[in-house]
Amino acid sequence: MKFYNIIIKYRFWLSLLAIVLAIAVNISSGFWPSFVLYFIGVIGLASHFFIGPLRLIQEPMEKGDMEEVERILNTVWFPNLLYKPVRSTFYTIKGNMAMMKQDFDAAEKHLKKSSDLGAPMPEAEGANKLQLGMMAMQKGDLKQGEAYIRAAIRAGIADKESEAVAYISMCQIFMNKREFRAAKDFFRKAKACKPTTKQVVDQIKEVEKYISRMPG
Repeated sequence: MKFYNIIIKYRFWLSLLAIVLAIAVNISSGFWPSFVLYFIGVIGLASHFFIGPLRLIQEPMEKGDMEEVERILNTVWFPNLLYKPVRSTFYTIKGNMAMMKQDFDAAEKHLKKSSDLGAPMPEAEGANKLQLGMMAMQKGDLKQGEAYIRAAIRAGIADKESEAVAYISMCQIFMNKREFRAAKDFFRKAKACKPTTKQVVDQIKEVEKYISRMPG
């Protein structure tokens, strides 16, 4: 695995070296003796630009080394050349990195690009749309927030904590619209997820203070 990661890390330069050697062999001995080196060089360059180095991100992500993750992302010179599912993942990670820095405008831009491309997995698409919905709500755009969160629920959300966030957010949107029956329905769905994260639990407790007083 480490050897494969080293190959990916230096793939661009190794591919250039293979092509330079292929040219030298071609001049001295002819095309066919150099064919394998040409083939290796071209395949290496194609995989560098069309697949990219995203495989290298897993280890620093697990270690929490976000500086290394960002450094690896910055080695993608032409994101538009990446194979579509890889490009979607690239923009998702860029969006999450921007959110960690609280650069919400950049996060929204990257996550929208990922969402437009279509996530490789429905769960990732749901997570993207939920994040976009939460950012829209932070900006006070409840209509856009509702649209994104509905899309997230339809796409499917991988974990119960995030699903609870989606439902409690929808509950708050419908409370604001004074559609109390729908708000209560979303509140019940949020509680049914049985979240354990303190922030989500506290949010549910806060909303619960008002739910019992609502008509409908």
